[in-house]
Amino acid sequence: MITDFGGRTAVLTGAGSGFGLECARIGARLGMNLVLADVQQDALDKAQAEIEAAGAQVLARKVDVSDAQQMQLLAQAVQERFGAPHFVFNNAGVGSGGLVWENSVKDWEWVLGVNLWGVIHGVRLFTPMMLQAAKNDPSWQGHIVNTASMAGLLTPPNMGIYNVSKHAVVSLTETLYQDLRLVSEQVSASVLCPYFVPTGISQSHRNRPGELADEQPTRSQMIGQAMSDKAVGSGKITAAQVAQKVFDAVAADQFYIFSHPKALGNVHSRMEAIVQARNPPDPFIARPEIGVELKAALRAAG
Repeated sequence: MITDFGGRTAVLTGAGSGFGLECARIGARLGMNLVLADVQQDALDKAQAEIEAAGAQVLARKVDVSDAQQMQLLAQAVQERFGAPHFVFNNAGVGSGGLVWENSVKDWEWVLGVNLWGVIHGVRLFTPMMLQAAKNDPSWQGHIVNTASMAGLLTPPNMGIYNVSKHAVVSLTETLYQDLRLVSEQVSASVLCPYFVPTGISQSHRNRPGELADEQPTRSQMIGQAMSDKAVGSGKITAAQVAQKVFDAVAADQFYIFSHPKALGNVHSRMEAIVQARNPPDPFIARPEIGVELKAALRAAG
């Protein structure tokens, strides 16, 4: 929980676009110091210029969050410039689809590296800094928000690699919340589970590393990409609205942050099936035409 954001420091990964950039804009309006990290240099430069023009103190770094050494250097730079951050938003993420057995080892390494290891590095590096600051000052407040997805609570088909990464982030963050409760009342955590929001994640292939950039996608991956583009493009909730939900949750110490609460009906049916030991329910029960379209496309591809 943070009751006053003015003069506080925020570390935002994936800050060049989407939720990260929108949170930086809110942070600047609130008078925060902003640490912007992104793997895409041009987007990072543009974000830095905008946030500095808004009057905020900015530390910008090009960082591959999957790289432990790069994240270590980021943490050191934050400590030297601003001290322990009050708000850490482990937000960088990439999307990837396809039938789960068709993803290559490199696909798994890339998606888990960014979506999961990026969060792991953020937690393991910044949490000790925050706890030490809290120990030194009884009035100090800190909060960590990790970006997962509704795919971290559901298991939609043809995107298993993404589901796995986001389920892991939900589990990690729930555990982080419980661990923090054991040792401090001053630092807390939340998990962000957005649904389909236009952020640029559906175009993650623009940042695929060199060894993956030249790989030809499988038929199921192309089908998944097309469906993702369509779903994200039709999203009615904006990244700016979700970013405001993040700040509201931090101020209220609210753990679960949802962009589309109506989608929780699918989560409820999944949890009921688990408790009742029933087979997994149809993930498209509310929109059966989507399941029909996906099945037809995949069988035609086969």
